[in-house]
Amino acid sequence: MAKDDTGRAMENRASASVLLNGLHVLEAFSIDEPILGVTEIARKVNQHKSTVSRILATLERAGYVEREEGNGRFRLGLGLIALAGPLLADLDVRRVALRSLQQLTQRTGETTALMVWNGHEAVVVEQVQSPKQVKHTAAIGTRYDTYESSSVKVFLAALPAGEVTRLFERHLRVGTYDEHTLESYAAELDRVAEQGFAINDGRTSVEEVGVAAPVRDHRGVVVAAVLLSAPRFRVPPAMLDVLARSVSETAAEVSARLGGTTPR
Repeated sequence: MAKDDTGRAMENRASASVLLNGLHVLEAFSIDEPILGVTEIARKVNQHKSTVSRILATLERAGYVEREEGNGRFRLGLGLIALAGPLLADLDVRRVALRSLQQLTQRTGETTALMVWNGHEAVVVEQVQSPKQVKHTAAIGTRYDTYESSSVKVFLAALPAGEVTRLFERHLRVGTYDEHTLESYAAELDRVAEQGFAINDGRTSVEEVGVAAPVRDHRGVVVAAVLLSAPRFRVPPAMLDVLARSVSETAAEVSARLGGTTPR
């Protein structure tokens, strides 16, 4: 390899490394930890504090992170919304689901959302808030990586067993309860796949109920999930099946608009 070619190759590798480090810094923020200091981020991404400081300075100039006044810590910036806007606008499933979510919220009085899977998390890409004063909401872009989350279970129920094992052991977080073995969790995912919905009755938060059902495209592939979230005090056990039917019907309606079908 010529000297110039070697130099360009090394420069390209360095640029790619800088980009990946920047993305890892952005991924360090989460629902549970929306505000982080340099030291915390450095520990999460396994980078030196000076490296993380330089990355944060660049991201701040671009509007992808914002510095908290008074304490020098950081949060994700509004620039990310602009970055994700074209993607969200181009999601066919998001466009076709909105009306169905609005109708589901109108029928149940609870918050509804559309979730997509990013490989190891369920991500909110659309939401219709409950009109009630006390409600559960999650901003667009919110990520769920707890294995008891109803939307996470819906997506995992559609994955090969080997992928579920990898995620269960390495990526997914426990919820309020931690009593699942991989074997028992796999059995629960089988039930989710068979019944066509998943329920999270206070498993990740004792104050919240979540019900989710899969959305399938024309290939029969699970491409999204419809989620209903409600305060637990408002949902007695007898009401769970009613909500599950409503959510499943909404997911089937969105699937039909995508040319898909929902197995009986």
